[in-house]
Amino acid sequence: MTIKEIARAKINLCLHVVGQRADGYHLLDSVVGFAEFGDVLTFEPAEQTTLTIGGPFGDGLSGEADNLILKAARCFSGGKGAAIHLEKNLPIASGIGGGSADAAAALRGLARLWNEPLPAVAMQLALGADVPVCMDHQTVRMRGIGEDISPITDVTAKAMVLVNPNVSVSTPTIFKALQSKENPPLDPQGMDAWAWISNQRNDLQPPAIAVAPVIARVLAALEETQATLTRMSGSGATCFGVYEAEAAANDAAQQIAAQYPDWWVQTTRLTT
Repeated sequence: MTIKEIARAKINLCLHVVGQRADGYHLLDSVVGFAEFGDVLTFEPAEQTTLTIGGPFGDGLSGEADNLILKAARCFSGGKGAAIHLEKNLPIASGIGGGSADAAAALRGLARLWNEPLPAVAMQLALGADVPVCMDHQTVRMRGIGEDISPITDVTAKAMVLVNPNVSVSTPTIFKALQSKENPPLDPQGMDAWAWISNQRNDLQPPAIAVAPVIARVLAALEETQATLTRMSGSGATCFGVYEAEAAANDAAQQIAAQYPDWWVQTTRLTT
């Protein structure tokens, strides 16, 4: 029996940093969506739990003896094994939740393989603040440190282009460079969902550009393609453009890839 799970790219369509707890965790107010494109995990029964890694970004994880996928496996009761393979298609440390999405996919896949219930939200949060939101590929509003999740049902699917300049940025560094940790939350939604999202912001975008100025060039390249919305996801450095038609997204991806052949450029679609 082989089980397959897709760890879809997590896109922060907007991200407001609204506070910081005494333990250092930042409080967020964010709309999170998921792309159809992502990493792929497969699971097969085995005597012991092992992990192999391939894919275009697999080398960046090959030296990790104990990554989030293996930590996710230890959230279960034990006594069973699995041969896990990760096809790493998403850039590492890129602001689109690759590690958290992989951990969530591991929890889903191993629960199916071993016929066990999913671990409690507290255990998911212990793996990473973004793991609970990655458990279901829904467009949601995420608040708190990632534990307060509510579905948003009126965000329609859109064609997207994801662009990363092949620069990894440190999330702690970006938060440290953030001038204010007490920013306004999302505005009340009183209009079309995409218009509402477009009126919001990513509070981490300015400090990320200060740390990695190439992010501003990525955003400018996307804006030149007449995207209806351009923004950085998470703490960067991946940015996204939203398009009304797949043909426009394909043309935009070709234009950016031709102009910047060293960048990672991926067409995809927001899931609903």
